Amino acid sequence: MPLTGIRVVDLTRILAGPYATMTLADMGADVLKIERPGTGDDTRAWGPPFHDGMSTYFLAVNRNKRSMTLNLKEESAIAILWQLLGQADVVVSNFRSGVMDQLGLGYESVASRCPRIVYGVINGYGDSGESASRPSFDVIAQAESGLMEMTGAADGPPTKVGISLADEVAGLVLVQGVLLALLARQRTRRGQKVEVALRDALMSLFTYQAQAYLSAGQAPRRMGNEHPSIVPYQTFEAADGVLVVGVGNEAAWGRFCEVLSARDLLDDNRFATNSDRVQHRGILTEKLTERFACAPVAEWLQALEGASIPCGRVTSAAEAFDDPLTFEREMRVSIPGTDVEVTGIPVKMSATPGVVRTAPPALGSDTNEVLTELGHTAAQIDAWRVAGVI
Repeated sequence: MPLTGIRVVDLTRILAGPYATMTLADMGADVLKIERPGTGDDTRAWGPPFHDGMSTYFLAVNRNKRSMTLNLKEESAIAILWQLLGQADVVVSNFRSGVMDQLGLGYESVASRCPRIVYGVINGYGDSGESASRPSFDVIAQAESGLMEMTGAADGPPTKVGISLADEVAGLVLVQGVLLALLARQRTRRGQKVEVALRDALMSLFTYQAQAYLSAGQAPRRMGNEHPSIVPYQTFEAADGVLVVGVGNEAAWGRFCEVLSARDLLDDNRFATNSDRVQHRGILTEKLTERFACAPVAEWLQALEGASIPCGRVTSAAEAFDDPLTFEREMRVSIPGTDVEVTGIPVKMSATPGVVRTAPPALGSDTNEVLTELGHTAAQIDAWRVAGVI
């Protein structure tokens, strides 16, 4: 696999950090998850639902890893952690700014002793500035970035996205940064600090919404399922359900009108170009709504697909996961040797693909193995366990 031989010390918990380190693990990295003795990652207790006693929240983002418990309030545990860092290529933490420094594990300290290590930091507001020490969760980042204000029905309240988008995109951006740092290390022979803030990562996705404000002063607003710059590009209620269509150019608009037997719309100067359609959005949407209500979703999809118009049925997540396409694309897979199904790996590589190999580990299940790999004796390991170090 692409990251075979790369060792990652994972000091993260909850979602953003674990999602990032799972992505590295999926591609072959040896990810050692460091957890608190007794309780572990907070999400181990986040339920129901549970699967065989394991929180499905934890299950979702911790496969392909090993778990080791260390009480980082103990000097002996910090000494063990330094041993691990000495053998690692990457360390990732998602503590608030200053916590790693308090543990004696700030970037400068780690870089001076382990110059080749890539030092990943992922948290709400980054590692500098007035907000650095503030606690944060995904929903806070969605609120403060502006995402909630632009999400939801036009006449409704601000709404969060249905998934933890800030956490997950921050995790993906951190993976990108870690891989870039590993690539740079091939030339420089030195690691570097890779820092990602949830709010920053989320705002980087605003693209055309951000540019409309920065270049034209047009602030994003809640528009439900409509698009600010393309019409029609939205949902419509058919006779038996809801479908979504996207008409991205004038040639597609012509084919779209043919499917709807809507020569009147095609000849109407108010809808001649996309700019015209955006300007007269309300009138056009009302006319299209009347037409789509006259036939079932399946009939519309067949006709629209036949005309090469992007379209789809609005389905539930359950329907999407049961769809044959999901299995065909290996986005619903079983962990070998278990009855656990998980989401698959979205990056499909022809020569060195990632693999879902092992289930998320039980708390501390690999502590003895890791300490033995470091050269410690069974007697020493037992003594640390009695002392509460591990």
